[in-house]
Amino acid sequence: MHLNQYIDHTLLKPTATEDDIKALCEEAVRHNFYAVCVNSCYLPLAREILGSSEVKLAAVIGFPLGAMATEAKISEAKYCIKQGADEIDMVLNLGWFKSGRQKQIISEIKSIKSAIQKAVLKVILETCYLSDEEIRTACELCLEGGADMVKTSTGFGPEGATLKAVKIMKDSVGDKAGIKASGGIRNRETALQYIKAGATRIGTSSGVKMMKE
Repeated sequence: MHLNQYIDHTLLKPTATEDDIKALCEEAVRHNFYAVCVNSCYLPLAREILGSSEVKLAAVIGFPLGAMATEAKISEAKYCIKQGADEIDMVLNLGWFKSGRQKQIISEIKSIKSAIQKAVLKVILETCYLSDEEIRTACELCLEGGADMVKTSTGFGPEGATLKAVKIMKDSVGDKAGIKASGGIRNRETALQYIKAGATRIGTSSGVKMMKE
């Protein structure tokens, strides 16, 4: 088990400074984490620091609410790819989901996947707002839209990842999509529990701490 290769080393807080992002990327290279995940304004800086390393660069769009217009999400996604992002973490439109607008959700995911082409698309469900059945339905919509991965949480909601949610997501997507658990995963033992439950990626700001445990 090489835990480092499951980790998206993440820093999305609004007060993150340039020095914080530099440190994040340097840590990711040092520990050979799978990816770093940053807000889009820091993509050029992160790309520069990561250089020719094998660490992937991920950026969030429609973050953290997912409620902006599809056109805005597409524009942001295209910008991210232009700035060197390898992966996009987008937030599901929960208002649409709760309104039963499934076709619009599928269309939005398809539009963003089309815009980023070969880049990996993760869709954040924000599972703390969803019932078990809603998690299953959301996963089905993500698969139909062409998402490469489904993700539990933004880290900005009232609750982060739960093992129960990850197990439901795994049961829903099987091997058709990856699963990223994020939000509140702060130690090695917890990360390993999520991987055992079906997570193929761990989003955390505690990756360095995990490597020392």
